[in-house]
Amino acid sequence: MPDAIPPDAPATNALPADAWSIDALPIFDCLDELTSVLAQAQSVVLQAPPGAGKTTGIPPALLQSNAAGDGKTLLIQPRRIAARAAAHRLAAAMDCRVGATVGYHVRFDKRCGKDTQLISMTTGMLLRRMQSDPFLEDVSCVVLDEFHERSLEIDLALGMLQRIRTSVRPELRLLVMSATLSPEPIAQFLGDAHTMISKGRSFPVDVRYSKEISQEPVEQKIIHTLPKVLEQTTGHVLVFLPGIGEINRTQRAITSCSWSEEFQVHRLYGDLPAKDQDEVLRTSKKRRVILSTNVAETSLTIPGVTGVIDSGLVRTMQVDSQIGLPKLQLESISQASAEQRAGRAGRTSPGLCYRLWPVAVHRARPSKDAPEITRCDFANALLMLSVWGERDVFDFPWLTPPTIPAVRNAENLLKQLSAIDSEGKITERGRHMASLPIHPRLACFMLEAEKFGIVEEAALAVALLTERDPLRGIPTPSATPHDCDLADKVERMKTIFKDQHSPHRHLPAMKNTKRIAEQIQKATRQNADTASEPSPNPVTDHPLQRALLAAFPDRVAKRRDDDPRKGVMVSGRGVRQSKRSAAIQGELFLCLDIDSQGKEASVHLASSVQRDWLDPNLMREIDEPFFNTDLSAVVARRRTYFQDLLLSETPIECHPDDKTAAILAKHARQNMELCLPHSKTTNQFIQRVRFLSQHMPELNIPDLDSQSINETLLDLCKSRTSFAELTKAPWLDHLRCRYQYEQMRLIDQHAPVTMKVPSGNEHSISYEQGKPPRMAVRIQELFGWRQTPQVATRIPIQLHLLGPNHRPQQITDDLANFWSETYLHVRKELRRRYPKHHWPEDPLHATPTRNGLKPKNG
Repeated sequence: MPDAIPPDAPATNALPADAWSIDALPIFDCLDELTSVLAQAQSVVLQAPPGAGKTTGIPPALLQSNAAGDGKTLLIQPRRIAARAAAHRLAAAMDCRVGATVGYHVRFDKRCGKDTQLISMTTGMLLRRMQSDPFLEDVSCVVLDEFHERSLEIDLALGMLQRIRTSVRPELRLLVMSATLSPEPIAQFLGDAHTMISKGRSFPVDVRYSKEISQEPVEQKIIHTLPKVLEQTTGHVLVFLPGIGEINRTQRAITSCSWSEEFQVHRLYGDLPAKDQDEVLRTSKKRRVILSTNVAETSLTIPGVTGVIDSGLVRTMQVDSQIGLPKLQLESISQASAEQRAGRAGRTSPGLCYRLWPVAVHRARPSKDAPEITRCDFANALLMLSVWGERDVFDFPWLTPPTIPAVRNAENLLKQLSAIDSEGKITERGRHMASLPIHPRLACFMLEAEKFGIVEEAALAVALLTERDPLRGIPTPSATPHDCDLADKVERMKTIFKDQHSPHRHLPAMKNTKRIAEQIQKATRQNADTASEPSPNPVTDHPLQRALLAAFPDRVAKRRDDDPRKGVMVSGRGVRQSKRSAAIQGELFLCLDIDSQGKEASVHLASSVQRDWLDPNLMREIDEPFFNTDLSAVVARRRTYFQDLLLSETPIECHPDDKTAAILAKHARQNMELCLPHSKTTNQFIQRVRFLSQHMPELNIPDLDSQSINETLLDLCKSRTSFAELTKAPWLDHLRCRYQYEQMRLIDQHAPVTMKVPSGNEHSISYEQGKPPRMAVRIQELFGWRQTPQVATRIPIQLHLLGPNHRPQQITDDLANFWSETYLHVRKELRRRYPKHHWPEDPLHATPTRNGLKPKNG
């Protein structure tokens, strides 16, 4: 589009103005105060409801009173459709053509010249203007409209304008206009700006709710509700829906009804062709039903609306903060949004609003929307801040600061794209990327495409990625596997453009995509005049796919062996290619159009990648040990990674070191019973030390607790790689080495391994935790022993007194009582069964025997 309108251009506007005057607008009562304050170069925060006339009434008043100053006035709108509509309406009201006194500037569409005083532009265009003109030298007033939407771009613009006003241009006038936000917090942020509230003059709206939650599709709910609204109102009906899919389905459902002939059905959304947008915004005598996304919530005013049907839904793009992937989320609107939508029915007369949810559900909804900065991709904002020289994001004046994960994800991406260096400073490549009005990924893609000599194809690819898909709804050839879904779409578009007889060439979406592609191509070639020269030897092997790889290095995925449509992406996220993608060939692929909602992210557009295309600087080969549960051992693999994505691995010999020791120890701790030796001596030593630590703490002998065992385990793991080797390790030696000589002497003295009994035999003592120390011994070996033996100076040993069959005949810790009370009964029963064994009447004076048999001399 030309920068200026030729002087002989006709003074026509796409949108004729309604019959109105400034003094008829509800905002009129505030204009004297507003212009007076702004004339003194102060900042103002104005709250006024939708329909008060903020966008239509204030800019002309600022120009007529000269309150805006001698420079240009910029009216900032959140959407292209709103910026264009505002310019047309203002030009009609001021009786001039668009591009003369009043103009607009949106992405790839500019109608303003050097003499234009009032420019309606999107927030994105303001930010890009500030890259080359950071102080807005020829601007005297900036009006931020619809600030309540709290987009990331408008938050960024507010912070940058505040930075300019407080540092170099205190005379710059700033007006922030909002329909719902309280003005005080914004005023405090701006340094005690002047606040104003206009209540407007809207008519009452009768709001009605559904009686219960319905599981019907939204288009069916509309069909059931629309006849009631048409019957009870006389004006147009505005239906709020979350997206284009719901709009199209609802349009088909309405037009299939016989009663739909009584009115016109129109669609309204941001990507609608300009001609169709203008048609919706014209006044009309015939009754209309307008199916709209939330663009009609505050940004646009549609004349003649008296009825609203609100689905209560909105579709927003959010970013998974952990992996930086977008997800399109269907959400319930806030109470504030619901109020704004209902207010559209009360602009010119009393209205009616049907909300398709129960009142109890409404009360549970959040009162207002969260700022976009808390949930969106931060890469573009970070690139702009870098261009402006902002080194610390969190030192920038934010009304609401970004989240740390969002900033870190953006930093990582821009470093991978070589837009910023390792210290976060903007690179020359980053400056070229920032000069293109597209996302940094796509700007990187275009710079690579320029080097490869494929700017035309790449520009068309970008248009397909950023605009509404013009091929949707057009019959496609039978899908056959190919290398790149996007390249396939580009070729289909080129074929349609070349075919003079194709019925699709003149479809609005097709023409819009072609126009956007041409603008991207033009901007890239202009940027190339100052960028590096094209490669003298352009890549001829899949240049489009290679350029995409440069822009999406963090979206490389590797297919799973069991399902060619499933894969694992860099960052470890599982992905699944949808049926819309036919690029299912090759081991590696790029995830271009991705929705991370759900357990596995859905990939709608993919592009195959050959391994030798990968950036060697992002490749690494590592010898990695890991635990093999089948072998109960640490094994090693030589693994090749692209970033953190495992590409391949081969077995190698595993050598014990600190890393293998840590892995083995970790799994051994979880399966200790499989790793401790099968040695009774080792287990008994552990039990003896624990017993003594509990019963004789005065000895100050360190306990062999779990920490001590783990330390010994880790030490043993340093020279071993398997559970089998651990069971054969010298555990006892390592455990004993934890104690000094005197400590070992005390352990052996007070918790002996064995004890010698009157027969001369030695028997082991068990020190099982939670039980008394015990010893199993034949009755005949204890003859002559009057008292129960003790350990730890005072703890009696529990004696398991065995008969000739080696089974306990008595368990006691009172040997004296056994001899006096129980022995004779045991003797009487067993001497008949075992006559060869020694059963004296007086055990205290009898000779003990080693094997329990009668003495040879007796």
